[in-house]
Amino acid sequence: MTDPSTPDTAPDGFDLDPIEIRVLGVLIEKAFVTPDAYPLSVHGIVTGGNQLTGREPVMNLSDDDVQAALDRLMARKLVSRRDQASARVAKYEHLVRLRHSLPPPEQAVLAVLLLRGAQTAGEIRQRAERMHRFDDIAAVERVLEHLAEKYPPMAAALPRAPGTKETRFAHLLGGSAAFDALGEALASGQSAIPARGRSAELEEEVRRLREEVDWLRSEFDKFRAQFE
Repeated sequence: MTDPSTPDTAPDGFDLDPIEIRVLGVLIEKAFVTPDAYPLSVHGIVTGGNQLTGREPVMNLSDDDVQAALDRLMARKLVSRRDQASARVAKYEHLVRLRHSLPPPEQAVLAVLLLRGAQTAGEIRQRAERMHRFDDIAAVERVLEHLAEKYPPMAAALPRAPGTKETRFAHLLGGSAAFDALGEALASGQSAIPARGRSAELEEEVRRLREEVDWLRSEFDKFRAQFE
């Protein structure tokens, strides 16, 4: 796979801040993994954004943080508000699929990059499995190529970190300056990600599933309260 080049300047809509990136990533992810609770309320996005697993870095977002990010994303036409007659609170959905013509595999890869930062194609394949199952790493690499070939590009390869053999990839929705800063950090070894054992990965998966169940319960309780 060839290393795609990055743009010289961030195109309109591709200079998102970290909170906007997290909110957009959560909306894309939850559209796959909890379709019955999608679109999401502000509370649902806060809960998804503040998960302790499957998120790098871990954040502590407030309702106000998320609402302000949603307003900015709506202005960029990356998110829309869904007002439902039977709902007491507003719900929100992403528009990435429509605006950038992304099929499900590309949405899944982009969501993982938005939520977990720079990763290898193998890591992306494993972490995207609940959204889309890739047959092999080559399938992930083809999706990364498609994202890199979009206009404007949405993902690119980073310089290899010292002592590593595999290339890591990152999204470009934070702009070229943020992408370059991440590449410099990896090249200097500041953000090197240690290898993790299978047991640690399984423990993380269990924690993530528990958080997902808690989130679904919270959303169901809010839904039920509308009829009480």
